[in-house]
Amino acid sequence: MKILAISDIESKHLLDHFQPERYRDVDLIISAGDLKSNYLSYVVTMVNRPLLYVHGNHDKMLLQTPAEGCECIDDGVFDFKGIRIAGLGGCMTYNGGLLQFTEREMSRRIFKNKFKYRKGIDILVTHSPAFGLGDGKDQAHIGYQCFFKLLDKYEPKLMIHGHQHLNYGICNREHKYNSTRIINAYDHSIIEF
Repeated sequence: MKILAISDIESKHLLDHFQPERYRDVDLIISAGDLKSNYLSYVVTMVNRPLLYVHGNHDKMLLQTPAEGCECIDDGVFDFKGIRIAGLGGCMTYNGGLLQFTEREMSRRIFKNKFKYRKGIDILVTHSPAFGLGDGKDQAHIGYQCFFKLLDKYEPKLMIHGHQHLNYGICNREHKYNSTRIINAYDHSIIEF
């Protein structure tokens, strides 16, 4: 399966230089947050594949006007052709914004979630990275330690996140945690799953 992962900025490759043949064998689009509703609707229309998304910390407008033709998977599990995809949007609290959560609040969201009733997850989609795996040093960009509970318990094959822009000085788009491949979806990335 081939996934087009997107987050944080509107990609010039998808807007200004769109080449349909480049995305012909994409099966699924996943947004890891901080993209406008009209951009998500544009991408799902142009690529013509299902698009799943979580909210980023700047997605207040997306809460009010959901993206047409797209599925929000925040705090849930979506089944795509037998692949269980879980979503947890938002980032670490830094100024009290709507889509910001303390470590404790995110841990509570995980505890209340229905992952266990779905017999695990295959792909974890978050906006924020896990602590120490592609996160930043400032309060706004530090990752969540509680994500390790999910990674340890369910061992998803893939974790897709956004939030940490690659031009912030983090050079690695990809990390590994035990058997989980972790990809930063900043801008866009095509992932073989």
